[in-house]
Amino acid sequence: MYVVEMSFECFDNTTISAVDQTVNGLMDALRYNGQVLGREFPIVMDDAVFRVRAVCPEMDSLHPQFNSDNVNACLNRLSQAKLLAPKVKVLGRDINSEAAAEDFSPSWQVIYTTYVHTCSPLRCGETLMPIPLYRIPPTLNGDHKAVVKWQTEWQACDEVQMAGGCQAEHATLHEIRDADSDLFRRGWDLRGRIEYITKIPTYYYQYQVGGEGLAQEKARKCPKCGGEWALDEPLHGIFHFKCDDCRIVSNLSWDYQ
Repeated sequence: MYVVEMSFECFDNTTISAVDQTVNGLMDALRYNGQVLGREFPIVMDDAVFRVRAVCPEMDSLHPQFNSDNVNACLNRLSQAKLLAPKVKVLGRDINSEAAAEDFSPSWQVIYTTYVHTCSPLRCGETLMPIPLYRIPPTLNGDHKAVVKWQTEWQACDEVQMAGGCQAEHATLHEIRDADSDLFRRGWDLRGRIEYITKIPTYYYQYQVGGEGLAQEKARKCPKCGGEWALDEPLHGIFHFKCDDCRIVSNLSWDYQ
């Protein structure tokens, strides 16, 4: 991933509030299209120029060819705040983040994230490297907001259950583990939408922790169809279970690894 700086130059008198609203609106649109990652984008004022730094999946993530209709609409609104179109400067590779996948049409892909990841939740099934969301057709309503919002909620639940310091641990674990939870159903439906628009088999990751014992855990069945799905060898050292009918992968309970 790459750190970029976007510079917005004023061409006439403006106000801080107008700049704040317009630039943040653009950054939200870019985020919901997968072109920038993260949720916080500080705006720095430098005389008549406003600068924003962000992390992008690729060097050319902000190229106009990847813009959604909403991104283009936000760019057009910049003139109302007396701002010119942004100048983009790539500052360099972010050494703390993952590189994007090289293949955007793998044999299979998976929706997988954790609370420590800021990259795209869509992963190449062969390498587990993230596929930038703007590299696939819009998921719903012209961009990938539904996928980004799902990821934000999943990561929030993951962080709470990992901390394990309050009663909310059980509720959040239910959301990311159990197939009858609202978050699981929504994510699995988005998985199906992505498979439909990309024509690539797309799987959903079921988080697993706890269980009654190693033997029972190894005998665990697919949570949707009840079929056998244990693999002889784990994929990427993470996925010990894979159901090709229901398009679900899962790990051996972290308690027994």
